[in-house]
Amino acid sequence: MTFKNEYLQKVYNDVEARNPGEKEFLQAVGEVLESLEPVVEKRPDLVEAGIIDRIVEPERQIIFRVPWVDDSGKVRVNRGFRVQFNSAIGPYKGGLRLHPSVNASVIKFLGFEQIFKNSLTGLPMGGGKGGSDFDPKGKSDAEVMRFCQSFMTELSKHIGADTDVPAGDIGVGAREIGFMFGQYKRLRNEFTGVLTGKGLSYGGSLARKEATGFGLCYFTEEMLKCMKNDSFAGKTVVISGSGNVAIYACKKATELGGKVVALSDSNGYIYDANGINLDVVKQIKEVERGRIKEYAERVPGSVYTEGCRGIWTIKCDIALPCATQNELDGAAADALIANGVIAVAEGANMPSTPDAVAKFLAAGVMFGPAKAANAGGVATSGLEMSQNSERLSWTFEEVDSKLHGIMVNIFHNAYNASKEYGFEGNLVVGANIAGFLKVADAMKWQGVAY
Repeated sequence: MTFKNEYLQKVYNDVEARNPGEKEFLQAVGEVLESLEPVVEKRPDLVEAGIIDRIVEPERQIIFRVPWVDDSGKVRVNRGFRVQFNSAIGPYKGGLRLHPSVNASVIKFLGFEQIFKNSLTGLPMGGGKGGSDFDPKGKSDAEVMRFCQSFMTELSKHIGADTDVPAGDIGVGAREIGFMFGQYKRLRNEFTGVLTGKGLSYGGSLARKEATGFGLCYFTEEMLKCMKNDSFAGKTVVISGSGNVAIYACKKATELGGKVVALSDSNGYIYDANGINLDVVKQIKEVERGRIKEYAERVPGSVYTEGCRGIWTIKCDIALPCATQNELDGAAADALIANGVIAVAEGANMPSTPDAVAKFLAAGVMFGPAKAANAGGVATSGLEMSQNSERLSWTFEEVDSKLHGIMVNIFHNAYNASKEYGFEGNLVVGANIAGFLKVADAMKWQGVAY
């Protein structure tokens, strides 16, 4: 990757040399550094303090063996990760991902993004991420429990309510969080808010399940309103994925007046011209843990297509990629632009490739990057931390109201930064700069130790 600024080029080259072959991490670092070119020119003090040199290197990386026994009595071994990237503004905060694709590069890219996402929320949370290449799909509850207990046996040595507070991510829902929390409590003999995304009966927050999807739509609605004097009302919406984020983005987009016509999973996508029947989707995905193709078998007039990437060929006004990283490439962006898309906002982490992002910005499509648009989940995790610290519980309406306010503020912070640094309307640049500056100033005040 090539930069105009010599200092940033050197930083990137150093990162590339230290992390060879880690394409996801290098992609995330490159995108942020590119956005920081105007900051480097305006804030030479940050260069002198070595802030950027330090922020691209994790404070701590933990890799460990996770042995567990399956239902047949066979010993299995997975690899566990926790990257504690930056604690300048608060305890490390970020999810745990259980998926076969998990490796050091993926976890580091997610942890690096989390620094700026958490900063944008305005809450005192640092950036971290973790997980394992364990695949919970097809495993019994007993197998998942044994894995989670083994995983937490090692992870518990490195986390705590005031040190590092993990949450859920892909493959980690209420079941997995519950098993991990129970093991942490057993090992440490304490009941603290060490994990977020907990069940409501033991310290969880109302609205946490809905938070990322709802927050995505709150951000998108504010983006539409402020940049184009528009809204979801009357718009056709395509959402990739059919997990937690996609389901609740579908719910909120519909409540705001949009018509969601497509959802997907890793096998393919469904199209329903009449608008997605969310009750059917929730039954399949949340209750039965089934595949999205079953929707077409149950809803007359809907169509299932094998292969998930084709979802972006469906004509829509608003596209919300909510599945996984790099799912929306340049060809998909071309198709969306040709079909008249006016706004794209990321519900997953880095779902659009750099080529796709460049095409959206060049075409004048409003684009909400993940670190801003999908920050609702971690924002509500932060609110759960606050409730745990106070030993109380807020109502759904209280949490939802706070979430809405946070997402509106995130949009304006990103938009104002894009304007101040000469890139008005480019929310990729704006979000990176706004998220970076808060952390950078904290690092500068705390000295070279951080």
